[in-house]
Amino acid sequence: MVLLVHSSLSSIGWVCGGAVAVILALEETLGTKGTLVMPTHSGDLSEPSEWRKPPVPQAWWKAIRDTMPAYNSDMTPTREMGMIPETFRKQPGVLRSNHPCCSFAAWGKHKQTITRHHKLSNSMNSESPLGKVYRLNGSVLLIGVRHDKNTSLHLAEYKSEYEGKTTVTGAAPIMRHGRREWIQYSDINFNGNDFNSIGMAFEATGKCRKGRIGSAQSILFRQRDLVDFAVQWIEHNR
Repeated sequence: MVLLVHSSLSSIGWVCGGAVAVILALEETLGTKGTLVMPTHSGDLSEPSEWRKPPVPQAWWKAIRDTMPAYNSDMTPTREMGMIPETFRKQPGVLRSNHPCCSFAAWGKHKQTITRHHKLSNSMNSESPLGKVYRLNGSVLLIGVRHDKNTSLHLAEYKSEYEGKTTVTGAAPIMRHGRREWIQYSDINFNGNDFNSIGMAFEATGKCRKGRIGSAQSILFRQRDLVDFAVQWIEHNR
């Protein structure tokens, strides 16, 4: 199985070994022919004028653009991803894609296929790690989180046409030809406000397996089933 995991360690309850134990359990279950994938986003490597949690004074914007360290797949920490993916990205043998804001990390059989050539623009489209999980007919496991944390629904946003779909400009510091540069790129304007509604409608189709991992309510499903359903839902409801 190719398995994309979104998780909340605290929702599981006390675990002997914490995040490390959870990761090792997932890898043991997947085995040598499996692939484990997690989002390792670093949203603070972004245009400071768009920051809201917290915002920063306009007088700081230029200094941030000029001095923020460039994205480094080994060193740049995740932001608001949780302890499990933050620990996972540092595990020997795990590869991390090179997008400064929307990277994914992978371990196992298809790790190179999933993480390589992650383009700056359209960061979660069909050519991104999410799209590669889709082509590999991978599955998604939500451990103690709801669909508002389900990045595969962003893939559905790219695949669907709906009123109000717009393009925005992002920016981040990256290394290019051995030099740090502040680079702009384009992407769609993501809208996750209806993701939980989409997820609840999808769960009603009966295509999910539900259970508990520790104390965490958890859901397992085929990513392709979700994305194809979400495209139709978005085009009908947005």
